[in-house]
Amino acid sequence: MRTIHITLGDDLIKMVDCVAKKKRMTRSAFTRDALRIALKHFKVKGLEERHRNGYAIKPVSKGEFDVWKKEQSWGNG
Repeated sequence: MRTIHITLGDDLIKMVDCVAKKKRMTRSAFTRDALRIALKHFKVKGLEERHRNGYAIKPVSKGEFDVWKKEQSWGNG
């Protein structure tokens, strides 16, 4: 691992310390976890945007997914 220096406001540090203490983590461990979660969230949002843009460029055509209707059995009959 590498050590880095970041600047955080006092209020943010207090909130991080409070949550880290409740979770019995160090400030560094909490920050690493928070950054991993933020990066995963950023990646998912990017994939969702690509998906949305793809359908905007090439919308679903009528009947395109009709072939899958038989596969949608929910066991009701």
